[in-house]
Amino acid sequence: MDNVADPGPPGPGDAARSRQPLSAGERSDYERLRRRAAVRHRRSRTAGASVLLLLTLLLAPLAVVAAWVEDTVSDTDRYVSTVAPLASDPAVQAVLTERLTDRVVDGIDVEAVTDSLARTLQDAGAPPRVVDGAAALEAPLQNAVRTAVDRVVAGVITSDAFQQVWEGANRRSHAAVVNMLTGDREGALSEENGTVRLNVGEVVDQVQQRLVDAGFEKAAAIPDTDRTVTLFESEQLGKAQDAMRLLDVLGAWLPVLTVVLAALAVWTAPAHRIMLLITAAGVAVMMAVLLVALAVVRRVYLDSVPPAALPADAAAAVFDTFVRFLRDSALTLLVVAVVTALIAYLYGPGRLARGVRSTADRSTSAAGRALGRAGVHTGALGAWLARHRKWITGAVLAGGALALLLWNHPSAGAVALVLGIALAVLIVSAVLAAAGPPGRGADPAGRRAAT
Repeated sequence: MDNVADPGPPGPGDAARSRQPLSAGERSDYERLRRRAAVRHRRSRTAGASVLLLLTLLLAPLAVVAAWVEDTVSDTDRYVSTVAPLASDPAVQAVLTERLTDRVVDGIDVEAVTDSLARTLQDAGAPPRVVDGAAALEAPLQNAVRTAVDRVVAGVITSDAFQQVWEGANRRSHAAVVNMLTGDREGALSEENGTVRLNVGEVVDQVQQRLVDAGFEKAAAIPDTDRTVTLFESEQLGKAQDAMRLLDVLGAWLPVLTVVLAALAVWTAPAHRIMLLITAAGVAVMMAVLLVALAVVRRVYLDSVPPAALPADAAAAVFDTFVRFLRDSALTLLVVAVVTALIAYLYGPGRLARGVRSTADRSTSAAGRALGRAGVHTGALGAWLARHRKWITGAVLAGGALALLLWNHPSAGAVALVLGIALAVLIVSAVLAAAGPPGRGADPAGRRAAT
């Protein structure tokens, strides 16, 4: 730049010169600098939105798992509803019946009974053949005792009273889950050296009392040596506990952080609709990955459980019961993400999107005209609906999203229900708008997609 003297305070002539139009060269330079600044600004926003999107997609599966852990551990009602189906699962009932029957029968000394009978017969002067026959009764008597005990135990396990006892015991011992996840060795559910065991002492006490009431007085002497059932064994349980503790700490904030990052990614991007579509599609993919990961973990878990510790069908029932709410949450979020991506696409300029919107407009307009021909006119209401069609659509979609947010653990069916209600409201409002006064309040701009 050339050196010039200080012009001093501006005068009236300077103001007049500043209002003079730019020359062709100056206008060209201005437009070039403006485009360059716009490109830099757009690139910066795109880069920032991409980083936020990446963080959102990486945190989405962890947020779902963290919310599930926090929910299951801290909410007693949620935990009880999680484990309650185990009491009525046939595979789990069969395992409990077999294990409890074995322990009860082991506590009954049938050999002592037959020996006592043989001595009694011998003292009474019975022939040696009869005395020897008494000893041969041990195996049949053992089978008879086991059959009787199995019948009593099965009656306890399959009764409604056991379901109530099961739920009550889990409700009272909910802290045991926290102990297991934190590595403590107290409570109904405990872990030691990679082995997770369930304490069934309360059930043993009930079975023992039933046997005494049925005439098996010796059942009162059943030893209390081992009252646990091994659920699973894994050398990686320690690492899983560390991860669970971390997720438990982050459980309250990680989902919120993920939602905030997703919203910032959409807001920062130059093309909001396109970024919303990409974010929703990415979240859907991550939820699908989480569902696949759950299937893989299930297979690994079943392979790691020895059949002697827990049969395959019972182990599958235990795993499926404990993770079913996590699986449902991932599936629900997958459906929500797919629906969101579909809505974002239908608001775009694509040929299919334009065709769907055009077909919907023609259908609702035809229905509105049919109502008008039938003598049904919406008057001012129809005109108002037509003028504010864009805002009504946004309000309905926002209301549906709010309903799902406030819903207590919505399922995929709940998402479908809310979506159906939202579509019905939009269709009815469009038909009522078309039945209004012709030519009033039309909002063609509301039918065009926002880019």
